[in-house]
Amino acid sequence: MLERVTATRATAAAPRSAATSRDPFFDNAKFLLIVLVVLGHNWVPAIDHIPAAKAAYVLVYTFHVPAFALVCGIFSRGFEGRPEQVRKLVTTVLVPYVIFDALYALELAWLRHDSKPFDLASPIYVCWFLLALFIWRLTAPLWRAVRFPIALALVVSLVAGITIRDDGFAISRAAQLLPWFVAGQVLGADRFTWLKDVRARIAGGAVMAAAAVAAWLLAPSIDVSWLNRQQSAGELHVTVLQYLGDALLLDAVTAVLVLAALALVPARRSWLTALGAATMYPYLLHGLVVRLLESAGVHGALIDLGWVGVVAISVLAVTLALVLATPVVRRATGWAVEPRWLLAR
Repeated sequence: MLERVTATRATAAAPRSAATSRDPFFDNAKFLLIVLVVLGHNWVPAIDHIPAAKAAYVLVYTFHVPAFALVCGIFSRGFEGRPEQVRKLVTTVLVPYVIFDALYALELAWLRHDSKPFDLASPIYVCWFLLALFIWRLTAPLWRAVRFPIALALVVSLVAGITIRDDGFAISRAAQLLPWFVAGQVLGADRFTWLKDVRARIAGGAVMAAAAVAAWLLAPSIDVSWLNRQQSAGELHVTVLQYLGDALLLDAVTAVLVLAALALVPARRSWLTALGAATMYPYLLHGLVVRLLESAGVHGALIDLGWVGVVAISVLAVTLALVLATPVVRRATGWAVEPRWLLAR
């Protein structure tokens, strides 16, 4: 999803994982999902002030991160835990986590004049996903060795939501989103080819339109904390039985929206496809820019304009995602985003 995935020879258990890394459908999906991430983070300051912003936020956050995890699972089918694979995982995921967590900590210290000690156990802003991806990828061989892996991952997710209160090292989010990664790994790319059919696209559009209406009607009463998939039942102030029922309902709705959203992704190779190979850049870099803009009062000024301001924020967010994926930005920041200089030649 977020890292550039190179083609690797698949094992017998994953016969076509190499092909998925070259499928323009999944590269297109990766970049469009990244755009939604950037949009969502730019909408956050507006959701308590403008109903349309909260409705859009609720709709997008219901499915976009689970969809990312699903795509990550698809691209992880060839991971067997071999030493060279683990070394690459460390240098392309764990090292960027350390670098960007430090950069975000420095930015916060500068913007807020806050000199709290740097703590790698507490990922800042977008960095949590790198830790989750690292954990998921390391567990990939396990899910090929057990029966009913998706069901087992769902049980792990629900137990985590009941028991884990401390989100150190992003453990809670990694566990709660685990079923989506495992589903991608177990099902593989071939199980999603039907989404490219025109009938699936029409159905996907209808589902998303209905979901948008539902989000508009229900958003005022929705606690968005549920959509972060981070907090436990106790932190959400619900009983265990309430949590289990609501979490399963949310997963069911999310599954429908993930499929509907993927059905709307272009299947052909286009300018989106090249950007899909560089999703790590807008993902890791955009938060630094968003924090600066918020601190400068840009979002606040636009929010004062009402829905027109939300449209302006959205245009700004999409533009930011596109700019951060350009070759110029990638050349300037590649040392941190893709520290290949650490890989042995």
